[in-house]
Order: sequence, then C-alpha cells, then structure tokens
Amino acid sequence: MSIGNLPSLNALRAFDVAARHLNFRLAAEELGVTQGAVAQHVRGLEAELGVTLFERLPKSLALTGEGRSYVADVRRAFELLANATANLKPQPVKLTVSTTPTFASKWLIPRLPDFTAKHPGHDLHILATDRISSFQTDGVDLAVRYGTPPFGPGLAAELLFEQDIIAVCNPGLVPAGREPRNAGELTRHTLLHDVHNFWPEYIDRFLGGGDPTLFRGISFSQTSHAIEAAIAGQGIAMATRAFVSTDIEAGRLRQVFDGVLRARAGFYLVKPRYRKSEAVDKLQDWLWSEVQG
Repeated sequence: MSIGNLPSLNALRAFDVAARHLNFRLAAEELGVTQGAVAQHVRGLEAELGVTLFERLPKSLALTGEGRSYVADVRRAFELLANATANLKPQPVKLTVSTTPTFASKWLIPRLPDFTAKHPGHDLHILATDRISSFQTDGVDLAVRYGTPPFGPGLAAELLFEQDIIAVCNPGLVPAGREPRNAGELTRHTLLHDVHNFWPEYIDRFLGGGDPTLFRGISFSQTSHAIEAAIAGQGIAMATRAFVSTDIEAGRLRQVFDGVLRARAGFYLVKPRYRKSEAVDKLQDWLWSEVQG
C-alpha cells in the first residue's frame, strides 16, 4: 500500500482508542466525539482493510486476531509520529547549579521565578549540598562555593558577594531598645550556632568579650536551620545579611546589634576555565544582577 492509500489518521486513532477501552462509548468520551462517529470510523476502516477488527459483544468489544496484530503496529506508528514531532521542538537548555544548602534555600530559590520568567527555555537543576560537587562526575555547569580562591586547577572563580555577618532574632524575643549592652547581659539569651560559629569573634569584637562557658546555646549543622530557629523565637543567630534581608524586610527577624562582622570567606561563582556556554553566561549575569539589585 502506498502512502497515498493509507487509511485516514482519524479512523486509525478511533480504532486505537477503541481497542484500548474495548468500548465505543468510552473511546468517544476520550476523543471528544459521538459514539456513532467512533463506530463509523471503525466500520469504514474494516471495510477498507477487508478484515473484521472487533467482535461486537452485547456490552463490550473484543479484538479479533487481526485486530490484535494490527493495533500493536498502529500504536508503534503513532509513537514514531509523536517522537518525530517532539524532536522537532526546541529542547530546553539544562543547567546544573551546585550550591550550599543555605545559599539555595535562603537566597537562590526565592529568586528563581525571576530567572525562569526571563529565560523560559532553561531548565535548572539545583544541587544543594555541603559536599564539593564535581564539574565532571556530577555534571555541574556552575557552582556557588563558599570559601577563598583558588578552588582547584582549571577553575575560574569570581566573587558573587562577601559575607557581612549580623546578629538576628525574632522581633518579639528582643524588642527594640532592650538589646543586651554587653556580653554579661547576652548570657540571658540562647545563642544559635551553626558550623561557622561566628559568635566568639563577634562577642570579642562588639560586646567586650566574655567567658564562653557562661553562654547557653543550640548548635545546628546548617545555617538555614539556625535562621529558622531564630524566626521561631528560639534564640539569637549569626547570619549572612544577604540570607536574612528578606526576613528582616518582612518583619520575621530584626537585627539585634549594629555591629557587622566581615567574614574572611565569601561566596564565589566557580566554573571550568575553558568551558564556554552561553547558557551559563546568562545564568551568571542574572546572579550578578540579583546581587547588585
């Protein structure tokens, strides 16, 4: 049979759906046509092929031997058509970004709707882990790494932002005007620690120093958890200003002291030096624009 003599696609589709449901009424509901239209398509197909595809039973249908053989080939043909059509469509650009969990949850994820709106053809995969991901084995395109460069041979690093560390808490825990004036008064509050543990340096620099054994606290493995505990009113946390600015603006947190501690390490954009990618450049430019904004 030549291509010009093939059965109509509508008839083949009606046959395929009817074979799946073994019911003309259910096939008609799926296709959005009348039951009579489906039955007519199938009768016309049977007449054109010269074979009976269905046995008409009192309340259902049953495929004949010819029908079972034919529907398997028809479905494969429809799958080939669907795949060929899908392959013609532009494929999204997939980018994998490696970040620390706190950077992902407190800075990147809240801003992602802006990136996806500006670049709808890009699919982002956020790999949030404290482990240093590999650009080769993990398929990472761009990393946001905390520390100081260099981060490894063949890698280019550019500063995204430095860390300004501030003390924050729930506004109801330490109301404005009732802040601890020195380390002694601070001992009346619970200190929330993360793995970076900036509290000792902060107390020495801005609150006159104090005996570490006098302070009570709770320690967390993730900075984001310490921030969430501070929002819940469980104590005072040390946090990067960039990670809590939204919470401060929303009134969930307040800065307790004026002192700002500049951390020695910062957050850097890291990528393979000689790997060129327009998509990575767009993502990098967007990240910088968000920091500047």
